[in-house]
Amino acid sequence: MDGGIINILKPPGMTSHDIISYIRRTYSIKRVGHAGTLDPAAAGVLPVALGQATRLLEYLIADNKSYRVEMTLGYETDTGDDTGNVVEHSDCKANDCQSIENVVRSFVGDIPQVPPMHSAIKINGKKLYELAREGITVERQSRIIHIEHIELLKIVGNKVLFDVSCSKGTYIRSLCIDIGRKLGCFATMSFLVRTRVGQFHLSDSKILEELTGGPQDAILSPDQFIELPSVQLTHEQSEAFRNGRRVQYINDEQGLLKVYDAGMFVGIGEMDDSCMIKPVKVLSSLKQF
Repeated sequence: MDGGIINILKPPGMTSHDIISYIRRTYSIKRVGHAGTLDPAAAGVLPVALGQATRLLEYLIADNKSYRVEMTLGYETDTGDDTGNVVEHSDCKANDCQSIENVVRSFVGDIPQVPPMHSAIKINGKKLYELAREGITVERQSRIIHIEHIELLKIVGNKVLFDVSCSKGTYIRSLCIDIGRKLGCFATMSFLVRTRVGQFHLSDSKILEELTGGPQDAILSPDQFIELPSVQLTHEQSEAFRNGRRVQYINDEQGLLKVYDAGMFVGIGEMDDSCMIKPVKVLSSLKQF
């Protein structure tokens, strides 16, 4: 097996690294990686790359993501979700549906967001969650993230259920905190399901039990999830490309391209203004995924 992608439904209670370990054992392969970490308490879509496909993860992880979120009003925790310690309380009941809907929708667009202390972002070479475990809080710079869409689904008691589609790098825990504060109270993310990562959808994902025995039909070709223009090379051109040489190709496209040889995906190239394709990521075999 040269490699491929598996769209996994991560269950709550497992870390993303736990999933990687499970796939390594199940498919007897060492080279495994994932696109987009999910918190241990969260569930949902986790694209996992095997073998050579791990070299293509950078072309998958830039995609937008979608989530179904349960937000609980009335308290905040030190982690931003219900696994942490409660640090703030407030009287806040979700009895004004229109006000809540207006506030939730006000977050659509480009907005600044401060990443939580319990995150993998590094400051001075150390991950924020490592500092948080030592009881250290540091100032974090806000970053601009993009909320493409938010839809309020249901309000029950002090719990608010909504769907959100957002850019890479968005922390839903921080979004819940910010929504709560704009409502004039505290809020915490009490549950999270990631429903989409780019073209990977929850409805197509595999639960771990479906992977028992390492079924090959669960492994998908990675190129179908890379949104780049494609070019077909001759076998001679492909051999040159795979050996690290630039090849001439008359084409109107510029920038990164998916490169094929007789329908077989052989890697990622980059077209320059002289109509030459430079190898960027070359797969070592033409064998179909």
